[in-house]
Order: sequence, then C-alpha cells, then structure tokens
Amino acid sequence: MKKGFLSVVLASALAVSLPFSAMASEKHSVSYYESLVNKGVVPADAKLEAYVSAGEFINYALTELTYQHGSDYMREEIKNQWVRKGELEDQKALINRGEAARILIRALGVEKKEESLEDYVKTAEGLGILEKGYWAKQPVKLHDVVTIFENYKKAVTKDIDNKGVKEISVEDFMKNSGSADYQLSPDGNYIAYASPWESRSNVFVQKMNDKDKEPVRVTSSKDRDIAAFLWKDDQILYIKDNGGDENFHLYSASFNGHEERDLTPYSGVRVEILNTLPGVKDEILIGMNKENATVFDVYKLNIRTGKTTHVAKNPGNIAGWVADTNGKIRIAIESDGVESTVLYRETEEEEFKPFIKGKPGETVAPLGFSKDNKSIYAVSNKDRDKIEFVKYDLKGKEEVLFSNPNVDIMSAGYDAEKDKLLYGIYMTDKIRYEFFDEEFEKTFRHIQNKLKVSESEFDIVDYNKEKTSFIVIVSSDKIRGNYYYYDLKTDKLTELTNLSPWLDSENLADMHPISYKSRDGLTIHGYLTLPKNKKPENLPLIVNPHGGPWVRDGWGFNSEVQLLANRGYAVLQMDFRSSAGYGKEFLEAGNKQWGLKIQDDITDGVQWAINQGIADPDRIGIYGGSFGGYAALAGITFTPDLYKAAVDYVGVSNIFTLLDTIPPYWETMRNMLYERVGHPEKDKELLTAVSPVFHADKIKTPLFVAQGANDPRVNKAESDQIVEALRKRGVDVEYMVKDNEGHGFANEENRIEFYNAMIKFLDSHLK
Repeated sequence: MKKGFLSVVLASALAVSLPFSAMASEKHSVSYYESLVNKGVVPADAKLEAYVSAGEFINYALTELTYQHGSDYMREEIKNQWVRKGELEDQKALINRGEAARILIRALGVEKKEESLEDYVKTAEGLGILEKGYWAKQPVKLHDVVTIFENYKKAVTKDIDNKGVKEISVEDFMKNSGSADYQLSPDGNYIAYASPWESRSNVFVQKMNDKDKEPVRVTSSKDRDIAAFLWKDDQILYIKDNGGDENFHLYSASFNGHEERDLTPYSGVRVEILNTLPGVKDEILIGMNKENATVFDVYKLNIRTGKTTHVAKNPGNIAGWVADTNGKIRIAIESDGVESTVLYRETEEEEFKPFIKGKPGETVAPLGFSKDNKSIYAVSNKDRDKIEFVKYDLKGKEEVLFSNPNVDIMSAGYDAEKDKLLYGIYMTDKIRYEFFDEEFEKTFRHIQNKLKVSESEFDIVDYNKEKTSFIVIVSSDKIRGNYYYYDLKTDKLTELTNLSPWLDSENLADMHPISYKSRDGLTIHGYLTLPKNKKPENLPLIVNPHGGPWVRDGWGFNSEVQLLANRGYAVLQMDFRSSAGYGKEFLEAGNKQWGLKIQDDITDGVQWAINQGIADPDRIGIYGGSFGGYAALAGITFTPDLYKAAVDYVGVSNIFTLLDTIPPYWETMRNMLYERVGHPEKDKELLTAVSPVFHADKIKTPLFVAQGANDPRVNKAESDQIVEALRKRGVDVEYMVKDNEGHGFANEENRIEFYNAMIKFLDSHLK
C-alpha cells in the first residue's frame, strides 16, 4: 500500500514539474553550466533533463557553494548543518524543490521561522533563488540545479559593486594591539594585562571592582616587548630577550611597580619556566642552559632573592622535565631527536628508568601528574596516527580520555582540585570543544549565549579557584579580540577591552575554510580570504605558506592577511604535507620533501584557485616567513612562470647552512631535522637540488627579502646568500635588514616599515 501511494505521488510530481523544468532550462546561462562542468561540479556526460537525487544535489551544492572540494569529513560536517535528523533519509530518492530550497536557505545562513517546505520555497523565491509559482514537491532536474545555483550566486553577490572597501592604513593593522593577555591574580582580587607603553608591550595591574583606582604599570621595557608574563603569588614574572636573540631572561616585577629585577642575569643563557609550584611560597622550577648551551638543567629559583638551586642535571639527552604536584622532578624525556623514551622515578633520590618507549616519529608528551601523583596525563600518538589525550598509571597502562578521528588533539582543560578533565579542544576548520564536566559546560554555554557568538569565536582564558570569576575573549576572522570579565554570582558581564577598536569588522574580510586534493591524492586543508566588496572572480592572489613547517594555519584574526585583503588581494593559505595537526602519516609525508611534494601541494593550491575562477593567473604573488620564506624562494625557483612577485621574510635559501647554524639548544633535535629535512652528507644531492641558492639562475621573479640581523634560527647569511646571487645576475631584489630584530620583526616601528614596503612592492608588480 505504501509503495503504491508513493508511486502515485511521484507520477503526479513528474507531470506537474514539466512546465517549471522547461522554463528553467531556457533561462540558465550556458556559460555558467560550462563553468560547472569545468570546475568538476557536475559530470561532463550528465544529461540536463535527468532528475537529481538528494545525494547528488547535496554533493553538487557542497562543491559549488562551498570551498570544501577535497575533505570528506568537512563535507559531511557541512552536510549535517544543511540536512538535519529525519530529513532526506533516503539519499537515493529524488529531491524536490522544497527540500532543495531548505538546503539553500541554510547554506545562506538566513533560516528563520520556516516550518514547511512551502515556507522554505517562499523564502527562496523572495531571494530570487527559485522561480515563483511552482509546487514545492516538484522533483528537480539537472538544468534546474544549474539555474538554482546561478541564482544563488547572484543572490550572494547582489550587493557587491566590486569597488572594494576604504583603504585602512598599514599602521592600523600592524601597531601594537590594545590591552591583552588578561590574567587574574591567584586570590582573584587583581587583574594583570599587557598594554603598550613607549611603543612596547608592558604589564599593568588593576584592582578588581575598583574603577576609581588607576592601573599600575609594573614593567618599564623600552627596548623590547614583554614576551610573556604570569602571576606567582603577588609578584609578576615576565620573560624578555635582547634584540630578538631568543635568549630569554626571567624578570620579576614587584606589585607596586617600584622594582624590576633580572632573575637570570647570565649572558647567552635561555630560561624556560617548568613549574610555578602552586602553594609553594616564593619558589618556582626553571630550566636553563647555563652549564651546557645545548641542554637545560633544572633549577629551583627563589623569586624574591634570585637564588638558584640545582635540582636535576641534564646528561645531554634530556629534552624535557616534568614535576609532580609536590614539585619533585619525577619524569624526564630522553630523546635522540628521532626516538624518545619517557623516563620515570619514584623519588628524586632514585635513578630514572625507562617508562614508555616511543617508536621513530611518535609523540608521547607527559603534561603533569594527577592530584594524588598516581597517574600521569599526556598527549600521545603511540601506536596510532592521531595525537590523543591520555592517562597513564604508574605501570605505563594507558587510558584514552579524549580523541578525534580526523585531527590531532590541540589542548585540554584540567581542574587540579577536582582532578578532572573539563574539556578538550581540537581544530578541523575551526576550533571545536568537547566537554567532560557538565557544570563547566553549563557556565561556558551560558557566557557564550550571553555574548551571542559561536564556540569557535569564544574562549575562557582564566578563572579563579572557585570558578566564580572568569576572563573570557571573543575573537574571529574579523575581530582581533574583545576581553570580558564575567561574575557568576551576579551574572554580570563587563567588557574589559577591545584589542583594536580602530578596526571596523564590517570593513574586514571573511576567511573561508577550504580543501582540495593534491596531485597524488592527499587532502590539503587551508583558508581562502577574499577581499570585501569584491566578486571572487579573477582576483590578484597572494599565496601565503605558513612557517614551521611542522605547524598549521587556523581560522581566526590574522593582521597581515587582513591587510592584503584590504588592498584587494585574495589570500590563500594551505596546510601542505608536513603540517602538524592532521596526524603522524600526513606530517611524515613531508619528510625530505622540501621543494618537492610540499611545494607541489602549494602549487596545486594555486592551480585550484585558478580553476575555480578566483585567481587571475597573471597576477599571483607568494609571501611567507621562515619556512614560508623558503617556500616563496622555492616557488620562484622551481615554478618560475607561476609567480609575478615574491616576498621572503626570514626564509631559508641554503639548507646546508641552515642545518649548520641551528641554535645550540636545538641540538637534541638535530637528528629529527636530519630525518625530516635531510642529512647534509647522506642527502647531499637532495639538499643541493632543493636549496634555492644553488639554482638562482632560474629565478626571474622580482623579490623582496626581509631579515633580522640577530635571527638565531635562520641566520642573516641565509638572506645574504640569495640576495647576492640574484643581484649578480641583475634580478630585481629589495633587501631590508633590521639590526635590532631576530626571527621576525617584533618591534612596532619595524613591523610597520616592513609591511608598508611589502604592500608597495606587491602593488607595483601585481596591479
């Protein structure tokens, strides 16, 4: 009976649909249809008169209306936003006009109070996506889909006049942000934050709930920004280097701001904070490479007197230390750069013994002990592909607490009092949360809803012991950050600051998550930022490969990307193979592939943007820093006809000299670099082939190079070599060197000068 009823309905629907189909067929643009075929949205051999199933329509829509062309799990995530439980359960069944309209309205993000399919059709008709006057249950043919998509694109771009937006100054994008990094004091009565003073980021302290009292500046740095700071009891501790040399010293600042003191006044020594020893007055644990520049010993430091006491001696192969909740060093991570072993001891008087041994390329990183010191929390990808949050007992038995099948775990929130995991964080296209504590999630969602933002735009950055006072931040691709203070007892939310009130988010550009397939079948994720009030067609494009390369790009505010978009450029960022976050196999696919398959992934991204009609193939530039600078040089060396301009910012030109001049405290990672990049002797032929400086004769693209004279990672010689080689050949090279900078320009005036010069350079060659 049901089958017969469905057949009658289907027959009626087919009959009634003919007038609509015929009219739509006459109206759609032939050129638009051809573009859909060329982009692979619809098959070239598909028949326009064929009816379309729900699954086919969704697949077409995902390909044409989103930039997710390569990632199955991201397409599935978007599909689940478009199609909810109980809808379109049979994907092979024909889709009707109302069901298609419902998907399109959700894709546009304009769904309101629609209940029936007729309601969705009415909304779609009002937007001009569907022709008026036809039945909601009419099945859809392929040529209807073409018309619908063309109308959808027109609806999306109808308010775009292609004039762009008002030009925002480089200074507004690159000057120091307003007050940031808000932190509550341990007693919750004060708040500390970083804010500009004398063009440098310094630390201020404000008494809570006392607006009449002026904040007290507790640091007075004029030469360099404060790199980071934290509370220890009623003292502020902060770290700062000298001119970008990355030999960070630890300083203390008294509460009233009358005294600052260098607690580690040793030349050429770098300090790392290991444990702030909560509950232990005046003492913390630090690591210093004071005795041996290549490794870090453990010291107990008295922050009042500056006295240090040797706690653990590094024999030369320890890459990390972990203390228990009593401040006793009970874990050491032994590493030769390729293989690592977690060592454990019951007491500080005993010898370390092997606890967990990792295979080459595996990560087992202990984070800390449980409250009772009987378990160890860690992140690990031992015997699996993705990094997961785990817990070990003292016999090494593992329990997985948090994982994601598609990406590595980024971080987690842990409550020391409850000895409980509160939440985990991972990033697919954007930041996502998974909660393990109902009370904390309830508070998180309550504040999030008060601010009317998505969870990807919201974060709780600090809270007091009782979880009644919270510091939260809202940020996005177009908002640098707004800080708020939330009082749970009064349910009051107070804005603390806007990091850049001079930037109007309405004039900033949207960052779109994307994915595409590499030429050998890998899924490459990334981000496409499109200039505001410009149609995404035939735009000048800046390719912006990230540094590392063992990091990843993420969705969020990026001042240099927004600057480029403001000047009318589309900006393409991609997480090429070797990028972190996508599992061990993806990262290791980039081993010894600098300038080879990694560069192919970048080139394939450019070709994807061209094929989509977004990028003008005659106006493509490439810009990157660190490894991204290498990628820029490799791009103009190995694909010399692809780019019309390039900017290399503290990038590598000669891999041999890079490996020969790594900072001494990277020595324990040397074998890892040989494994991932190449060995200067065993892989001599490979490294010669992929080092741009040896192939400068192939470079013809105008180049701008910027370098910090004190860079300890990518020495100035890297830039000197390529500039000299090109200038000898008469290639156009601009070269900017800053004597008071290291691996990137930290000082405000240098950043502004660099980006002004970069924009002028790019405009002269790409516009």
